[in-house]
Amino acid sequence: MAVIVVMGVSGSGKSTVGSALAERLGVDYVDGDTFHPPANIAKMSAGTPLTDDDRWSWLDAMADWIGAHAATGGVLGASALKRRYRDRLRAGGDTWFLHLAGDRERLAERLRARSGHFMKVTLLDSQLADLEPLEPDEPGTTVDLADPPARIVDEALAALTDTPEQLRRPSAPS
Repeated sequence: MAVIVVMGVSGSGKSTVGSALAERLGVDYVDGDTFHPPANIAKMSAGTPLTDDDRWSWLDAMADWIGAHAATGGVLGASALKRRYRDRLRAGGDTWFLHLAGDRERLAERLRARSGHFMKVTLLDSQLADLEPLEPDEPGTTVDLADPPARIVDEALAALTDTPEQLRRPSAPS
């Protein structure tokens, strides 16, 4: 079973959809934010976007989690904004991506409604600028984050079932 990475910018619903998907599948769910080192959280809390260098250890820790769940499967919620980040995650094992995509206004509204989270609405534009949608050769699907979580889970499971196993296998990063 592949580890499913629920990806998207902050406010897209990764935690809500990811935990519902994991529950339906009977596998572990983890939020990628738990892998951030304190320095990353401090930067984001201060409204400073992370650099690629800030992200490498975070991505490697998540890839290790993917590898540890290769036999059982699992669901990981992580932004995975760039292709090279997803390649780094895929190096951990059999991985499939569920991209929660939607319009900026809905995302900003969700971020403004949040309380107690380090991610600031001021960082949304930098995340949207960094976002590289899934490419045709990447294992996964894109869904509308405006849909109810239960419908998104149904769509994800249907798309995953239709994905040939060889497309979910790790590929060497380019």
